[in-house]
This record gives sequence, structure tokens and C-alpha cells, in this order.
Amino acid sequence: MDGQPPKTAFDFEQYERRVRQGPCFVCALVSGDPDYRHHVVYEDDETVAFLTRNPTLLGYCLVAPKRHIQSWIQEMEQHEFLRFQGVVYAVASAVAATLPTERMYSMSLGSQQGNAHLHWHLAPLPPGVPYHQQQFYALMAENGVLTVDDDAQSALAREVRSRIQL
Repeated sequence: MDGQPPKTAFDFEQYERRVRQGPCFVCALVSGDPDYRHHVVYEDDETVAFLTRNPTLLGYCLVAPKRHIQSWIQEMEQHEFLRFQGVVYAVASAVAATLPTERMYSMSLGSQQGNAHLHWHLAPLPPGVPYHQQQFYALMAENGVLTVDDDAQSALAREVRSRIQL
């Protein structure tokens, strides 16, 4: 994939231990826990958006309400959800304006067993990715995660942040 850093294998055992036995990763980030620091691209009183720590695509972001909720259907009023989705849209638009993007993938993942805090994944598929490496394949860490360094992620976060329009 043009413009994407090389990929490396992902340690699922360590990741699973962290998400199933550790604190809620979004709540830890919001509270300032240094072990859960991420590059924030957007933050207001209710929402935070940040680059994922182990991206499968450059610019892969997560958007989450700061309040610990697990179900957008059961725990958010419609007006809250629509405002939240407005932030999701603004972040996705900023990522797409920053990086060449053929398609922006958007989904909510997580479960009661791990990563239960509601969060939306935004993953920009770059142009030219062969079809058999798109969609779920492009998102799955089993297929490797990008080797990104902290300085590059910090610069990318600044660029995305500068393009967010709400």
C-alpha cells in the first residue's frame, strides 16, 4: 500500500490480557493514565477522538464519548447520539482531508468481554489497495499492524486536528 509504513506482527495474547484485565482504555485515557496515552485529534466536554495505538491503516482513529457507556441504543438519547455522530463525521472528514482515502470505514466494535466502552472506529482505506486486502482484511490486526513511531503519529494527529470543522 503506497504511503503506508511497513507492517509487523501483532501480539494478541498481550493485547487480550490488557483489554480483559486492565482498566477501561477510554476511561484511562480520559483520566490521564500515562499507560493509556494516545494521540488525541479532537476533544470536547463529551467526546474524545484519538489515533489508535496499533493501526492497521495510517490515520486509523477511535471516537468515544468520555462518559463510560456501553450501548448507544440503551444509554444515549437520540440527540446525544446524533451529536456524537456529528463528531464522528467531522473527524472522518478531517482524516480524509489529511490522507489519500478511497473509502472511510466506520464501525462500532467492542463487547462486554473487552473494550466495552462505546467507541467508533474510523479507518481510511488508501487508494490502490487490492480488493482482496480491503474491507475486513484491511482492518484485522491478524494481518499485521503498521510500524508507526511516536513523532510521526504526533505530527499526523496535529494535521488531522487542524482540519476538524465542527
